[in-house]
Formats: sequence, structure tokens, C-alpha cells
Amino acid sequence: MPEQRATSPYDALLLLSFGGPEGPDDVVPFLRNVTRGRGIPEERLREVGQHYFQFGGVSPINEHNRVLLAALREDFAEHGLDLPVYWGNRNWAPYLTDTLREMTRDGRRRVAVLATSAYASYSGCRQYRENLADALATLVDEGLEPPRIDKLRHYFNHPGFVRPMAESVLASLADLPQEVRAGAHLAFTTHSVPVAAADTSGPVEDHGDGGAYVAQHLDVARLIADTVREETGVERPWELVYQSRSGAPHIPWLEPDICDHLQALHGAGAPAVVMVPIGFVSDHMEVLYDLDTEATAKAAELGLPVRRSATVGADGRFVAAVRDLLLERAATERGRAVERCALGALGPSHDLCPVGCCPARTPRPAAAGADSPYGPYSPHSPYA
Repeated sequence: MPEQRATSPYDALLLLSFGGPEGPDDVVPFLRNVTRGRGIPEERLREVGQHYFQFGGVSPINEHNRVLLAALREDFAEHGLDLPVYWGNRNWAPYLTDTLREMTRDGRRRVAVLATSAYASYSGCRQYRENLADALATLVDEGLEPPRIDKLRHYFNHPGFVRPMAESVLASLADLPQEVRAGAHLAFTTHSVPVAAADTSGPVEDHGDGGAYVAQHLDVARLIADTVREETGVERPWELVYQSRSGAPHIPWLEPDICDHLQALHGAGAPAVVMVPIGFVSDHMEVLYDLDTEATAKAAELGLPVRRSATVGADGRFVAAVRDLLLERAATERGRAVERCALGALGPSHDLCPVGCCPARTPRPAAAGADSPYGPYSPHSPYA
């Protein structure tokens, strides 16, 4: 196989995602999985579940992952990559542990993992790594020898992730009424997280106000805003805003909320807004409810024209980016020097999460990092 298509040492790719319910009966059990250990009452879960029940109890995320899974398999085959692609979720079927058990029984020994979360944060990276460690520990307890796991780097600034979003913003602007199009603002949205979690996101040297989480989102927002300016000749006001807060009222979370932001823009005389969900790879329930339903209703109440640009999903450029990330990491593991694709000011992210990166609220083992008990990085590792 030509060097540029060599996937060695990897013998599989795992698509790792959040998961979501696929019918009304799944909603509360799914929410139990998501909130396990937090002591949230059943009645509160049913209240939160109303967001899902409005859409028939079905989150779009699993179907989006099926489409992405098929696209990855097709792309790999078209480009001569003889590498199977598996799919596992943190919170719903197909469950991560079941998928890793299947991979182990299939003889997979070295697995690259793509998480459907592009940015550094506890919930967007380390928690996935903790779930991987839990699953690997379960397999060890069952007497199996699980594969070594390597998580592909953050891809928030990869051209294959950024450029489809920029084109979607241009399409949304073109869809606005002509009389408000030129003055439309851009509201870049992502999932709010506790301020303390944001401040400690990324490697220790990136910790501070907002940490890597905010810095990475701002970098992507600037890239898209610059592309829109270059394509339209219009310098548009923009801001990074947040959605989907779910924590206790007394705990500070990142602000402003998208609905509050729309209210403020309307009060300041903005003629229109394009909401750009840069924090989401595909349409989650948070996108359907918090943006398409709640924020859109708020804008209608204000008489403020809004559009919501598309998420990346299984865009061919993103699928190609996944292939690029896999081949890049494979070549690095073989000791090759590779050029890493990255736009913006921050450069390509690290391959290996260092100690202290996005620390857990309560320390737990996490796979695919410098402090992993399941890799060659620990003196107690079965792979050492």
C-alpha cells in the first residue's frame, strides 16, 4: 500500500458519539444514563424529556451517525483504506462497551477513535476518555485482552470542518430577505459549560479565563466570519454565545445565552441574525430544540428575522478530514514527519492529552492520554 494510504498500526476506526433515544420509551432510560450518579429525581428527568417527546422521542443524532458511518466506510473503500469502521455510544445503543467487546472478539488490537466532539473540554473530551477507560476495564474484568486505544486529535480548526460551516453561513445569509441581509449579525453558538470547567479546559498551559474551550471556539468563529467577509464584501458583527445550559442556578455557566443575545440584538436595532452552531458536529436535540424551536420562537416574538445554518454532518469534506486525521496519526505512530492541516491562530492540537488536561471533577481513569492505565504510557499498563 502506498505510504500516504497506510493505516498501520491501526486495524480499526471507532466512531464514538453521545447517543440518543430512538422512541418515546427510550427517553427516560436514556436520560438516566446521561445523569447517572447525580441523584436527579425521576420527575425531573420526565420534565427534561419533554424536549424529546416534542419530536416523537427521537433524537436525530443516531441517524446522523449512521449516515456518517456509511460515508466513512464508502470513503475508505474508495481511497483504498482496508480498515473496518465501528460505532459505539456513551449513553445509548450501540453502547461503547458492547462495541469494544465486538472489536476485541474480531481480533482488533490497535484502534483509532474519532469522537463526535471537536473541541477541548471535560464533557467533550476527557469524559469520552473516561468512558473508554470504564469500557476497557469491563473487558479486562471479563477476561478479555482489549485493544490499545488512540483518540484522534481535536479537529475544530481542520479545513474539512470549518469550510462546510462557512458555506452554510453564506447559504443562510442568502436565504434572508434582501432588505435585511446586508446588516445581518452572526451568532456563533455552542454548548454552555460551567465556567470552572471552561477555565480548566485544554492542557494546563491553556488554563485561564475560558481555557482552550472558549479560545478554540473564538478561533473558529473568526475563521468563518473572515470567510464570510471575503465572500460577501461585508464586515458583519459577530459574537460567541451559548445554549443548552443544564446546571444548578447557583453555579456560573458560560454566557450569554442565545435567547438573551437575540433580545439584546433586537434592542440594539439589528435587522437579522444567522445562528451558527459551530459547537456541534451534527444536529443534536440541543440544536433542534434550543435553536430551531426555542430561539426561533424567541426571534419570532421579537419580530427579528433569523436563520440557522447547517451543521457539518456527513459533508464529504468532513469525511475526507476524518481520513486525513487517521492517516496523519498513523504516519506519526510509524515515526513519520507529517504536515498537519489546521486553520487559524492556534495550530493543530496535540495527539496525546497531557496530564492535567480538562481535569475531572472527581478523578477517574481516562484512556488515550498521558495518564492512561490502558496504553504504553503507564508503568502498570498491560501494553507496556
